[in-house]
Amino acid sequence: MRLFFFAVAVCSLSLVSCGGKKDKIQAPKNGGGAAKAPPPSKVDGYIVRLEAFQSTIEMPGSIVANEVTEIHPEVSGRIVQLNLVEGRYVGKGAVLAKLYDGDLQAQLRKVQVQLALAKKTEERQAQLLKIQGISQQDYDISLLQVNNLNADIGILQTSIAKTVVRAPFSGKIGLNKVSPGAYVSPASVLATISQTDQLKLDFTVPEKYSGRIKIGQLVSFTIEGAKKEFGAKVVATESNVMETTRTLTVRAAVMGKDDALMPGAFAKVLLSFDPDPNTILVPTQAILPQARGKKVILFKGGTAVFADVVTGERDSARVQITQGLKEGDTVVVTGLLSVRPEGKLLIGRIVN
Repeated sequence: MRLFFFAVAVCSLSLVSCGGKKDKIQAPKNGGGAAKAPPPSKVDGYIVRLEAFQSTIEMPGSIVANEVTEIHPEVSGRIVQLNLVEGRYVGKGAVLAKLYDGDLQAQLRKVQVQLALAKKTEERQAQLLKIQGISQQDYDISLLQVNNLNADIGILQTSIAKTVVRAPFSGKIGLNKVSPGAYVSPASVLATISQTDQLKLDFTVPEKYSGRIKIGQLVSFTIEGAKKEFGAKVVATESNVMETTRTLTVRAAVMGKDDALMPGAFAKVLLSFDPDPNTILVPTQAILPQARGKKVILFKGGTAVFADVVTGERDSARVQITQGLKEGDTVVVTGLLSVRPEGKLLIGRIVN
């Protein structure tokens, strides 16, 4: 009986052992084999080509008068006549104000009387000198007196002329700062005069554009409250770049005359440079900003290659590439976030 049970146990172990080996042999058939490679990413491409590009920059500017200055009297005195009419256009040399000069006129008349007497004395002594009635020294003293009085008259006439305040140039008078009867000095401001028949436009450009500014270059600008666009022509630039802002000040002459333009007004200046015929431009969405620099994804032989680039100007939809690309390269413009370095790519369509 014991022998029977022993035989049954041996057969059971044999069956279990055979079954385990069978399962091990058949395992590879049920496991499925090696993992399959992921399919290539389908993207759109942009073929790089050289094309003309005209860069345009926008800067703030200011309208300035061709000439503008404060009107000061040259001497101190009381205003007896004031011809400053606010907002009126006056010509060069027009009398704007007159200061009291009664004391100077009295001195002038006194010296004129002295001069008349000195001339008569000089004439008599000249006759005496001819007959050797006086010495040459005596005659020279009388002649010196005449010359001194003439000089005094010249000084008084100059002082009297300074009591008349005239317009230094043709222009528009601003608001009056004084009233008739006021006592003024050379430090007093009577008004401001501006030459508005010719206006100028001042603006600044970044240092990198300083070498591209040319005399005679045309610019356009707009101002608040006016829908039209105005034009100006570059006439001069500052002699140096400002160290604090690294900008260059440019001055342009406004072309034409318009009542909407006033000195001091803010202007939006648009400056266009000569087009560059060999510019590389790519769509804006092709640029991948990085912590340090920027990259684009190139399609090379079905593989994604990440390339560093340097960007320049840009317009509404494209960016200028100054370094990192060459003509004929294919740049990936869609599906950028799903593309990995050295990943397989499939071009769906070319967008240009």
